[in-house]
Amino acid sequence: MTISALAAGAAGAGVAIHLFSATLAAVRCRRSGAPLAAPEGAPPVAIVQPLCGVEAFSRQTLASIFALDYPDYEIVFCVADAADPIAPLARRAMAAHPQIKSRLLTGDDRVSANPKLNNVVKGWKATDRDWVIIADSNVLMPPDYIQRLQRRWRPNTGIVCAPPIGAQPESFAAEVECAFLNTYQARWQFCAESLGFGFAQGKTMLWRRAVLEAGGGIEALGAEIAEDAASTKLVHHAGLRAHLVNQPFQQPLGSRSWRDVWARQVRWARLRRATFALYFAPELLTTSLVTLIAAGFGAEALGLWPPLAVGLAAVLWYGAEAGLAAATGWPLALTSLPAWMLRDLLMPILWLEGWNTERFVWRGNVMSADEALATDGAGTASGG
Repeated sequence: MTISALAAGAAGAGVAIHLFSATLAAVRCRRSGAPLAAPEGAPPVAIVQPLCGVEAFSRQTLASIFALDYPDYEIVFCVADAADPIAPLARRAMAAHPQIKSRLLTGDDRVSANPKLNNVVKGWKATDRDWVIIADSNVLMPPDYIQRLQRRWRPNTGIVCAPPIGAQPESFAAEVECAFLNTYQARWQFCAESLGFGFAQGKTMLWRRAVLEAGGGIEALGAEIAEDAASTKLVHHAGLRAHLVNQPFQQPLGSRSWRDVWARQVRWARLRRATFALYFAPELLTTSLVTLIAAGFGAEALGLWPPLAVGLAAVLWYGAEAGLAAATGWPLALTSLPAWMLRDLLMPILWLEGWNTERFVWRGNVMSADEALATDGAGTASGG
């Protein structure tokens, strides 16, 4: 078999896998019809939400958590620093919705190197409800947010999560972040979960208290630098699975800077490498560059002009992403294609950065993915 034939086979396999993953994600995340109604005898639920700083969409996300269509839920806001500017906004939202049981807790419990987990601990311990959702403050919750999570619970479930879907991008950098979050990261997460390889996602986590307590309690999530990695391992150790919600929830982005987008992607890459190195290693092969280069080298075996072979592979690749975004209602614009292409060009650099052991800054905390050590203790985190 010639090198050209091998390359043609690699290109065909790359396109086929890409189309397969996009189809699986489109089926799971396609736009739904009417919102789900709360079931009869809906169990009481607590939502524990860490807060830190005022973001562009803080007022909208705060409003959404008080507008859930669920008969019995309470909200436990957590702020590490009582002087945080988000605290007055949360109190005003609480005062405007007295019909919803809510409270704001302050203080920082140093149980781990993870500032978000340290902020969450007091909220978990403050509620005695059997069902607890830990949700980042930048999640825009639909009215049936709780119902969607509950619907994915199965007898073999240990946790139900939702990857963030980037929405409302107001700069090209934010479009690129959508390219990472939506048709790349979410696509692969839903593909893996559909094939039985579910991983927890810290943006939204629905726990049954007994599952986490049996695994060592909320403090056990400090076993890894990222609480979602610790959650995945805890659930798998118990012989249970991590499931993902259908039609995941939006994270409004607004205008993002290139520095912020790159820093966030580097941080996540280093965390994935530190916590699941065997799964992170092949990420380099998931960029379109590998398939497009293979298509160019395999053109001779296919009887095609090399630029034409590369162009056809690119049409199939990015057409699948466009189809996924259209089917799910995720952001899709004329700028999406250049954003997807730039993402793929950046991914080899990002992959190399993932193996870099240098420390990163997360919400004012200097941290190391390898050492799992917070060195300066400044600030806290509300999530990704």
